[in-house]
Amino acid sequence: MSLALDDQERREFLADVHVGVISIARDGDRAPLTVPIWYDYAAAADDVVTVITPRESLKARLITAANRFSLCAQTEEPPYRYVSVEGPVSSIEPLTDRGQLAALAGRYLPPEFVDLYMDNGAGTDSVVIRMRPQRWLSTDFRKLLG
Repeated sequence: MSLALDDQERREFLADVHVGVISIARDGDRAPLTVPIWYDYAAAADDVVTVITPRESLKARLITAANRFSLCAQTEEPPYRYVSVEGPVSSIEPLTDRGQLAALAGRYLPPEFVDLYMDNGAGTDSVVIRMRPQRWLSTDFRKLLG
């Protein structure tokens, strides 16, 4: 029995709200940078993972250099499920619409905190990074329950 999610299941799972864990290759003898990140994914719209990060952040610099990244989203309670995607960057653009960042923050924060987040300079000199997944991995341990 396969525990993998089918195509529709994995896309729906990735579109749900999960804090992602992004991994980006580094040069030399360093392990990949692996840190939590807010993300957005809309399978129906354009099938891309979108992240927003400050232009001068280590994440942005490494993504620019590697031109690809991976992202894993998971549940925190059993039976565990996860989806992992990786692929090339399709675009890196300056964040010109702070409403886009407010919408992303709204996925993760209660409404009363979104304004506080935005009022504290969030998004200043940030970039919008998009990646079109090429490879998917997934597991759904709920399938063991029948």
